[in-house]
Amino acid sequence: MPSIQADGLEIVYDTMGAGPPLVLLHGASSSGREDFAAQIPSLTKAFHLYLPDARGHGRTRWDVAEGFAQERLVADLEAFVDELGLRTFHLFGFSMGAMTAMRFATRHADRLRTLILVGITPEREPRATIARRLMDPARIERDDPRWAAELSARHDPIQGVGAWQRLLPAIAAEIGVQPLLTPKDLHSIAVPTMVVCGDRDPFVPVDHAWGLARAIPRARLLVVPDSPHEVLSRQPAVSNAALAGFYRSTEVEARARAEEVLR
Repeated sequence: MPSIQADGLEIVYDTMGAGPPLVLLHGASSSGREDFAAQIPSLTKAFHLYLPDARGHGRTRWDVAEGFAQERLVADLEAFVDELGLRTFHLFGFSMGAMTAMRFATRHADRLRTLILVGITPEREPRATIARRLMDPARIERDDPRWAAELSARHDPIQGVGAWQRLLPAIAAEIGVQPLLTPKDLHSIAVPTMVVCGDRDPFVPVDHAWGLARAIPRARLLVVPDSPHEVLSRQPAVSNAALAGFYRSTEVEARARAEEVLR
């Protein structure tokens, strides 16, 4: 269980595999080991994976009372890769992690070899409304006790008992006020990109995913049929085949981008 001091945090992360570096960013309330469980076995054959726990999540201790902001997650990512000495790398984000990855890419596209964004839209709605409803601790404890138990098991040992009940509403509230990326911001992401969504994702209507892929110059779009927000875990065969195809088709360019940065 390695950790690294970055941006005032002790960021705990998992690392495995061998090859070019690939940083994977998990979704709200989760962890990389869980969100990417179905992808890790195949990705470790081609990449050296880094899966950091976001602040306030899992093993990266942080008190949400200090305030939650997406900008802090972007700063955490920048500090994390800098401390690891990753001048250039592949980046892959899911949901909250995809928003962090997308914001990072608008500022540091030159450092990225490829970018994958799963389950995210740059629009505020319906993300904010859905998040307020789904991340309500009272609703979770009343209607979804199994998830409540998973959240407690995941966060309580390091963050303290009841930490997730404070974290989730803070994340939901921040979505409602976070600055939005502009079309100009998205157009600046000049890196091979894949945008992925499930056709039944309540957070990301298909037309939003299509609009995001259109706004990023080098992006391609994958809409997975019969799939909710958790497209990576619910449709692993389709997702993994698409990921493999994307990485194969961008391998030469990714290597050239890396060589240019490292020259």
